Amino acid sequence: MSEAAQARYRVGGMDCAACATKIDTAVRRMDGVEDVAVSVTAGTMTVRHDGSSDLKAIEKKVTGLGYSVAPLKGKAPAQEPKGSHDHAHHDHDHAHEHEHEHHDHSHEGHDRDHDHAGHDHSDHGHSHGAEEVEGLHGHDHGPMTGPWWQSKKGRLTIFSGVALVAAYVVGHLVPSIASYAFIIAMLVGLVPIAKRAIMAALAGIPFSIEMLMTIAAVGAVIINAGEEAATVVFLFLVGELLEGVAAGKARASIQSLTTLVPKIALFETGGEVKEVPAETLAVGSVILVRPGDRISADGTILSGESAIDEAPVTGESTPVRKGMGETVFAGTVNGDAALRIRVTAAAEDNTIARVVKLVEEAQESKAPTERFIDRFSRYYTPGVVVVAALVAALPPLLMGAAWGEWIYKGLAILLIGCPCALVISTPAAIAASLSAGARRGLLMKGGAVLESLGKVTAVAFDKTGTLTAGKPQVTDIIAYGRPEAQVLSRAAVLEQGSSHPLALAILNRAKADGVPMPPAFELEALPGKGVAGKVGGETLDLLSPPAARERGALSAERDEQVAVLNGAGKSVSVLLIDGVAAGLIAMRDEPREDAKSGLATLKASGVRVIMLTGDNKRTAAAVAGDLGIDWRGELLPQDKQRIVGELKKEGLFVAKVGDGINDAPALAAADVGIAMGGGTDVALETADAAVLHGRVGDVARMIDLSKRTMRNIFQNITIALGLKAVFLVTTIVGITGLWPAILADTGATVLVTMNALRLLRIKI
Repeated sequence: MSEAAQARYRVGGMDCAACATKIDTAVRRMDGVEDVAVSVTAGTMTVRHDGSSDLKAIEKKVTGLGYSVAPLKGKAPAQEPKGSHDHAHHDHDHAHEHEHEHHDHSHEGHDRDHDHAGHDHSDHGHSHGAEEVEGLHGHDHGPMTGPWWQSKKGRLTIFSGVALVAAYVVGHLVPSIASYAFIIAMLVGLVPIAKRAIMAALAGIPFSIEMLMTIAAVGAVIINAGEEAATVVFLFLVGELLEGVAAGKARASIQSLTTLVPKIALFETGGEVKEVPAETLAVGSVILVRPGDRISADGTILSGESAIDEAPVTGESTPVRKGMGETVFAGTVNGDAALRIRVTAAAEDNTIARVVKLVEEAQESKAPTERFIDRFSRYYTPGVVVVAALVAALPPLLMGAAWGEWIYKGLAILLIGCPCALVISTPAAIAASLSAGARRGLLMKGGAVLESLGKVTAVAFDKTGTLTAGKPQVTDIIAYGRPEAQVLSRAAVLEQGSSHPLALAILNRAKADGVPMPPAFELEALPGKGVAGKVGGETLDLLSPPAARERGALSAERDEQVAVLNGAGKSVSVLLIDGVAAGLIAMRDEPREDAKSGLATLKASGVRVIMLTGDNKRTAAAVAGDLGIDWRGELLPQDKQRIVGELKKEGLFVAKVGDGINDAPALAAADVGIAMGGGTDVALETADAAVLHGRVGDVARMIDLSKRTMRNIFQNITIALGLKAVFLVTTIVGITGLWPAILADTGATVLVTMNALRLLRIKI
């Protein structure tokens, strides 16, 4: 298996799950093919083969079924089976440039092909050679390539409608040839449908919707219902056209993300700035981004400071202030100052491209409900054919009823039985949810993950970088006999130039408070103790409490204050001016702004919440106490994994949320692993889902989205089966005939698709 190669194609013309099943079945039967994954909403097909497969024959088979196909140009074939997390990463050197990026999700895993750059390098429905000869196909890819009336499907529907109107006119003027006119009008639409039915039967799918349609139409002509046959064929084409438009909307919702990235970039070279296509930017290039422009590539700021509007990519409502050394993403909008940016990812690897790629691959991963419906429809359709045959034959044979009447009813049942609405009920809802989630920074790697999230009854959170921001902040400044601002100013003077997390906390607070920072002289690091220096004639020391005690600078009262701060999980530095204690500065990695509200939402929905951390018990207890949750501290990676296993044994369905390498074993052990925004590559690869902009509340939103999706799927299945049941009864009783039957089928399919598309508009 490890030697298997992989080929990916853009397939034009798919707009319902029956299309995907047809292609899957046909290609899977070909020599050397090991696995096939087809996504209707992404318009892609991935074929895993042993290297002996004739790829041209595979393409010809797909075009023979009436679809357009074009190879997607990837970097290299993937070597792992579908679902593996062992992905090849190409550009990891920038992932850890800044330990606590706001939401560096440039390595979502699943980046193995990068064949999605541009997303329009295939035909998207335009014919290529062989398929031009194959004639018109009812499932053409019109909605993706322009107005519906310019698509093959649209043109065929219009032509069939014109032929039907002409038949009515001719039949009115020359009644003697009316039946022939309607047969000709029917053939206009039926010939392409019948052609596809035969191709599908030869490929191993005898009970396709096209075959049911062909049998019904030919049967109607035989019993002298040519007018109805022509009308039914036209209505069938209209229904498929509406399906195509609805499917196009679902597909476009995620593809539209790619339009956020500007086509042109301002490339800096040799002291000059020139416009170049953004897709040509190489890693390491330097670009200039003017105020108000969209950023054309993922990168790191070299100079300038500006408010970045990240709403288009992450849904973050307020602009984020970013300066030198911080990461920015393609498609976000630069606010109020010019920025020079070093590119860290090529166009096919940037944030948006990877999000689109991940969603496309997720849509190829079927959910349990979808797999069940697929199996059900495999037996359901032949069952419908048998029932239709029995309805047509038994009453005339057993009770002497009129053959024409009961054959007509049997043909109507054939049309009612079309499984399109049922088959699309699950994938349409899942595709809409995956797209809606991705647009708001919630990534789920497949329908199975989306279904599982709704079952979660316990969530285990890591602390650092997950419940907390991952970087210490100054929480308390206690001054002795002087202003707090002066204590902060003197401490910041000593920490200038340091990259230690606690030093950065002091410098960030000093910058935020706008305190002066005069230059220091004779700066000296005191290993294991702190830092010393001189400023304005004063001798300054910033020391750890033990080092300050050694100097005799802490009285019993002040030592007690240090103990209280330590007890709250805070690190304390003592400032000495001319050898005398001038103040204390306490720092702690504080919970994220929305941590408390996000956890409250989870608990309110009946989900048990626990914090698992490798941090010391004192700090863990303090943070967990602030947030009001259970906790376990001083854990090794294997301890976290063990605790997740224990929760599962209690009968809980467990989600694990984390961002670091030490979380990877627990992420893999949980029922659902969720990587948090600024996570490492390992966490993102191991996880089943990712919360891109690091909000704790997004975990609750992800679970809620799953529950909404499952409700939507239930509604869709009810609509599909309910309408069929109603029209089955009315047809046998004799109230409805062929026209309402086909309207019921296409109407159900369109209703189901439009209901699923409601998920695109929900507020998350």
